[in-house]
Amino acid sequence: MIADVVMDTLLDGIKLLPFLFITYLVMEYIEHKTSSKTQQIMKNSGKWGPILGSILGVVPQCGFSAAASNLYAGRIITVGTLAAVFLSTSDEMLPILISEQANPVTIIRILAVKALIGMAIGFLLDLVIRRKSGIEKEEFRIEHLCDHEHCHCGEGKIFKSALSHTLQIFVFILIISFLLNLVIGFVGENQLAALISSKPVLGPLFSALVGLIPNCASSVVLTQLYLEGVLGAGAMIAGLLSGSGVGLLVLYRVNDNIKENLKITVLLYIVGVTFGILIELLGIVF
Repeated sequence: MIADVVMDTLLDGIKLLPFLFITYLVMEYIEHKTSSKTQQIMKNSGKWGPILGSILGVVPQCGFSAAASNLYAGRIITVGTLAAVFLSTSDEMLPILISEQANPVTIIRILAVKALIGMAIGFLLDLVIRRKSGIEKEEFRIEHLCDHEHCHCGEGKIFKSALSHTLQIFVFILIISFLLNLVIGFVGENQLAALISSKPVLGPLFSALVGLIPNCASSVVLTQLYLEGVLGAGAMIAGLLSGSGVGLLVLYRVNDNIKENLKITVLLYIVGVTFGILIELLGIVF
């Protein structure tokens, strides 16, 4: 059985590889052409930051959440704008869905839900903070850095970046698919899906925790489990909302206020769990 699982995993992965590379090639092109412009838009966003942050966060740009962390550390953008970016960004979800040839309507719905939630939470957060402490101008202390762990931002080598990205995510997918196929082989796909779906609250609680892992592995895991039918829509959204790629990791590196960083982390988790459970209770599907 293990030999069959290995063979199935390799065959599925090899079929996925060209689509994955093309997707990342397009994403790298977008990144190199628009990254400076989007960061400039973010700097000048003002009170409309949550709207622009949630929309720009959806655009597949490697390291955008990391850039937002730097802008927030320098108090160029508000905490609401930062939250909007974190909640809307999809990290590796979008390229995997595209390369797996998921229904375009499904992809648009997922991105729209994440963007709208990010926008709403961002505005609410800024409103609460303004009422609580007023608007304070802080000293400009931004330092631009590219800290994304699996890209080569700023090098201008689109092909090399796309290839590197593709190979790393391909390895993740192979490992996750192998383990998942192994579990399904022993337990059965229907039984595994039934086991998770029978615990609607625990799914989002666990997925949102996985989403907080500050690397691409979390979004790869969540997206693959959703595509395999193991995770429901609510659990997937919970994890993808709390996940911000390496944005959270960069925030802890560049923002000196640890207490503030912890509050943002807890906020992401609570928002992810809340909307994940809500989606499951309402029976929403994508």
